[in-house]
Amino acid sequence: MKLLLLRTVLIYLCVLFAMRMMGKRQLGELQPEELVSTMLISNLASISIESEDVPITASLIPLFLIACLELLGSVLSFYSRRFSNLLAGRPKTVIQNGEIDQQALRMLRLTAADLLEALRGKDIYDPRDVSYAVIETNGSLSVARRPDKEPATLADLGVAVQQAQATVPLVVDGQVLEDNLRACGKDRAWLEQTARANAVAPGQILILLGNDTGDYFLLKKESRPAGGAKEAAS
Repeated sequence: MKLLLLRTVLIYLCVLFAMRMMGKRQLGELQPEELVSTMLISNLASISIESEDVPITASLIPLFLIACLELLGSVLSFYSRRFSNLLAGRPKTVIQNGEIDQQALRMLRLTAADLLEALRGKDIYDPRDVSYAVIETNGSLSVARRPDKEPATLADLGVAVQQAQATVPLVVDGQVLEDNLRACGKDRAWLEQTARANAVAPGQILILLGNDTGDYFLLKKESRPAGGAKEAAS
């Protein structure tokens, strides 16, 4: 049992390190080669965890080889557009000036129902409202509305706004986000003053949102009831 636990922890740490090596793209919508790498790595990891008679290097060596191949492919794709197109394909236009390209749908094996579902995910219910729609290489749909169908912005309405920066998290679960503080023109002194004004320590803040104005939203952590553990145990 101890050996199984040790192998599991080691494989977990190695897979985590390999995924970190491959970059943040692995955490979003995957390109075809990224999906293949992720699937192979998960299978290799499960083999070493489930089969104690298999040497752990039998999984670690190919695991890091796949990670290196993914890194190599990313570098080649960055410097060669032709290689990138070969590896991941090209975006495909499916709507142009409100007209659906049925031939493009057939090439992508995308049904009209699939297209309408993707448009609804963009809050668009009429293809005629679309100026330009593209199926990206990761399978997602990018849409540009017709200019007359774009929602009005505050700038269009001529409404003056007080803040220039968006409202961003400054503290999350007691952790101070220094970069966001600086982006909003604030510092630790402002944070501590705000915490004192709300009778709470910075480490006891669950969420603190703010921008470059004096407006902010603060929510402190709820203290756990003293009898909660006893009630759960009973």
